[in-house]
Amino acid sequence: MDLPRICWVLLTHAVLLSVFSRPVTVTAGDIVHGDDSAPKKPGCENDFVLVKIQTWINGIEDSEFVGVGARFGTTIVSKEKNANQTHLTLADPRDCCSRPKNKLAGDIVMVHRGNCKFTTKANVAQAAGASAVLIVNNQKELYKMVCDPDETDLNIHIPAVMLPQDAGASLEKMLMNSSSVSVQLYSPRRPLVDIAEVFLWLMAVGTILCASFWSAWSAREAAIEQDKLLKDASDELLNVTGGGASGVVNINTTSAVLFVLIASCFLVILYKLMSFWFVELLVVLFCIGGVEGLQTCLVALLSRWFKRTGESFIKIPFFGAVSYLTLAVSPFCIGFAVVWAVFRNASIAWIGQDILGIALIMTVLQIVHVPNLKVGTVLLSCAFLYDIFWVFVSKKLFKESVMIVVARGDRSGEDGIPMLLKIPRMFDPWGGYSIIGFGDILLPGLLIAFSLRYDWLAKKNLRAGYFLWAMLAYGLGLLITYVALNLMDGHGQPALLYIVPFTLGTFLSLGKKRGDLKILWTRGEPERVCSHMQLESSEDLNEEN
Repeated sequence: MDLPRICWVLLTHAVLLSVFSRPVTVTAGDIVHGDDSAPKKPGCENDFVLVKIQTWINGIEDSEFVGVGARFGTTIVSKEKNANQTHLTLADPRDCCSRPKNKLAGDIVMVHRGNCKFTTKANVAQAAGASAVLIVNNQKELYKMVCDPDETDLNIHIPAVMLPQDAGASLEKMLMNSSSVSVQLYSPRRPLVDIAEVFLWLMAVGTILCASFWSAWSAREAAIEQDKLLKDASDELLNVTGGGASGVVNINTTSAVLFVLIASCFLVILYKLMSFWFVELLVVLFCIGGVEGLQTCLVALLSRWFKRTGESFIKIPFFGAVSYLTLAVSPFCIGFAVVWAVFRNASIAWIGQDILGIALIMTVLQIVHVPNLKVGTVLLSCAFLYDIFWVFVSKKLFKESVMIVVARGDRSGEDGIPMLLKIPRMFDPWGGYSIIGFGDILLPGLLIAFSLRYDWLAKKNLRAGYFLWAMLAYGLGLLITYVALNLMDGHGQPALLYIVPFTLGTFLSLGKKRGDLKILWTRGEPERVCSHMQLESSEDLNEEN
């Protein structure tokens, strides 16, 4: 295997195993503050919902902002047509901790956070005749407004919404510069299932399917070539392995454990150093991997039609022997990655990111092989624990989910890291993306590709083999992940929590039931008896007789 590919494989091993989550893209930023210490109670039991605040200046529609509804107060209508345009006014005093000096008379009043409790502000605004209260946070984040544990007899009958600091500043500027500002509050509900999740499921399953057939086809060709070499040189002891002949890297149990440990270290580095420049560095690394992956996939595909060009090589310093076909497709791959990097914030840039990502994943699955079920079990078990720890347990150590913070690109000023596949949520009124990390495809894909290689070498049909059932288990595990994601109201879920038990459990159970578990666990391939060895044995037997 040439030096660039070795470097790229090592880079891929260092990359974050990633996360499966569905962050919502909102202009106001992230919702912070857990309310475990202030549970629901009568008068303070609303679900936290995002609220759209549409504005009109002197009757002309203007900007839209996003807030979050409070635990207390009346619920906000979900349909825009049922929401009324209402005059907006500033509280005087601004903190609304005492009765406003100005008359409200059904207006929506905007107040500043601080100096008294949220419920106090809402009660004062309600007593002054306000129809709703917008509380401006003193930070850029949204904040969940809850009731104090000792508060009782809450009787708030107007909606209360928290706005981030920048949205409040914009609204206040409108009020200062305009004679009339009106707002409309509504909280549209998300669809239970968005079509983006269906396409993302198909994308993940299809990537593993194609990569597995490519890997199995290459393994079968390598096995046929090995048999030919052994047949033509029966008097020599040949030690031919897939890794040396076809550029395949077989991982072992030690490297499987180290893979997860290195990924954990890399994840912490991402979390601690997350910034604009660091995301830019990740974009460069992603483009390097994407170019190599796209180039490898295109060369493998085009070499079927341009075989002579693919088998003709030229020696280039540092890169070694490079085929003419590789030289022909390289400019296109580099140009594609550069265009994506320059326009990655465009609305359709996700298409280029997904193409580069899929090509990268497929190439890794072609290069990196799980040699047996033992290594696959160790790798997926470690990844299973890794995903759970960095999505759930890390909240107790870092006060937030490290995995989800990194996947969303919080504190970086960017729209998340590029090491994931994503599709815009097409029918979600809140927009955003459904995303799946590379690790949730790549790691199960290593085991599934192994299953198809075994089936082909063992000459098993689909039903009698392991690939079909492993693919079905992966698809079902990913489907269950989506169900859990929707039941958890969009909170990020570790996909491997559901995928690993389904995929690995199915493989182990079938192997034990069919009596193949021992050979799957140790050798990872069926015993193949070479024809020339059989011939020699027959001749020796005849001579002895």
